[in-house]
Amino acid sequence: MQGRRPLTIAALLTASAFGLAACGSDDSSSTAAAPAATSASDSPTDLAGVCPSTVTIQTDWEPESDHSEAYALLGGTITYDKSKKRVTGDLYASGKPTGVKVEVRAGGPATGFSSPTQQMYTDKDIYLGYVNTDEAVQNSGKFPTVSVMAPREKWAQVLIYDPGTYDFKTIADIGKTNTKVLYFKGNYYMDYLTGAGILKKSQVDSSYDGKPARFVTAGGKIVQQGFITAEPWQYEHTVKQWAKPVATLSIADAGYPNYGETLAIKKANLAKDTPCLKKLIPIIQQAQVDYAKDPTAADAIIVKAVETYNDGWEYPAALAAFAAKAQVDQGIISDGPTPALGDIDATRTQKIVDLTAPIFKKANIQVKDGLTATDLFTNEFIDTSIGLDSSK
Repeated sequence: MQGRRPLTIAALLTASAFGLAACGSDDSSSTAAAPAATSASDSPTDLAGVCPSTVTIQTDWEPESDHSEAYALLGGTITYDKSKKRVTGDLYASGKPTGVKVEVRAGGPATGFSSPTQQMYTDKDIYLGYVNTDEAVQNSGKFPTVSVMAPREKWAQVLIYDPGTYDFKTIADIGKTNTKVLYFKGNYYMDYLTGAGILKKSQVDSSYDGKPARFVTAGGKIVQQGFITAEPWQYEHTVKQWAKPVATLSIADAGYPNYGETLAIKKANLAKDTPCLKKLIPIIQQAQVDYAKDPTAADAIIVKAVETYNDGWEYPAALAAFAAKAQVDQGIISDGPTPALGDIDATRTQKIVDLTAPIFKKANIQVKDGLTATDLFTNEFIDTSIGLDSSK
């Protein structure tokens, strides 16, 4: 099994090139029935002329159901580019074309593990990128971004453990033992957990490589990071040496209310992109609502993309279905405290600023002077009538 998101947060943005850009492409296509053309340009779902001809979205990892809202936008004739690891199609709004295309790019190995923020600052064609709140704090000094929507209300990051070995109820319970906790270096939630005394510095180990070998070899007598949308299914179904359930504990529930994978733009682009975002963000909101109700079409695109790229990442249809259900069942895709899906809470964001800014400054990372939550997001493009519980 491949490691998942080994660099959730880049420790420092560098000037490294986008190393895996391809010289040519191996394309395959599939076609969905195309409805009639869009209506007049004053239509809220007509993006032609107001948005780029292709809206490019840079994800943070290989294709997976955690990127549901991006793949749910794809319709018409869909092209899968194996060499560049991109999926392109007409950008659809509730089953109808909007007059522009959308391109969803894989991250992780496809970008040499550079973050979507770095990709946005090195490739002007990228319109939206996936950015975690703590990453936005980290990059606020030199590479500022503004999050324009939070497709997921709750962060899917968890710690996994063997329920046959331990009976942990909270992450603090782990800290009362000397159990080793494996995680990927560069995940700053661990600095919070150790700094707050929830876990002991002596028990955390940043040498995790994304593979299950150490967990299996230890007989489950260690804890390691994961995502509630992946590892529980993978360890039970694809890690043959384990082949039984694992339990999870949420990082968010331990007092780290990070927004994972918000859709963000470069801060300098906010003014010029406003006309497009006013129309585009409600379309993405509705795409996520529709996905939560029926993930079948988007998951099929995700699974086909993985099969087409064939680069070692495994994502069968059963895992996609598990992840889609987990996102709804675990409140990852949800309306949150307001009726709108996708809006961002200032108090919650400020807490991440307060928790992480000192950590980054201690690491000599330049955080914007006087940074506050409102520097990092805007809800001005959110349609407050669109949510999972709305009738729209």
